[in-house]
Amino acid sequence: MKTHMYGLSILRRTRAQAVMSFRQRGFTLVSAIFLLVALAALGAAIVSVSTTQQQTSAQDLQGSRAYHAARAGVEWGVYQVMDPDNATYSLPACFGNTAINLEGFAVAVSCTSQTFTEAATPVHTIVVYQLTSTASGGGAVGDVNRVERQIRVLVSKCGATVGPTVVPC
Repeated sequence: MKTHMYGLSILRRTRAQAVMSFRQRGFTLVSAIFLLVALAALGAAIVSVSTTQQQTSAQDLQGSRAYHAARAGVEWGVYQVMDPDNATYSLPACFGNTAINLEGFAVAVSCTSQTFTEAATPVHTIVVYQLTSTASGGGAVGDVNRVERQIRVLVSKCGATVGPTVVPC
């Protein structure tokens, strides 16, 4: 039998110490199971947050792409009504509703206009165009992946009537 430096037996245990040791082993098992469950829950929460962030980031990117597709539609519409190659400087009527496909987005461009006349010398005719471009993609309405962006722009063009010709204001 081994003895401790003070003469006490290391191997001899009392009955109370044996029962206490047995109970501590049971408590250790419960603690280990609790710790495993807590760590598994923490891991599941981290995976859930990471997945949500990835989906949100992808939606944000799609939203940005939709915005730029809508902006391209508006710029196309502005070019149609402002037409820098127009040598006679006429005031064109609005174009019809136009559908354009840009990199997976359906872009619908529409135009409405109002004409105003100022009684000046020479007479000024001002046409105000309202251009609306809507870009949508990623599925049907109500689909979780669907994104849609709309841009409206007001553009005016002025022409002065001098005899039979129209010149810029």
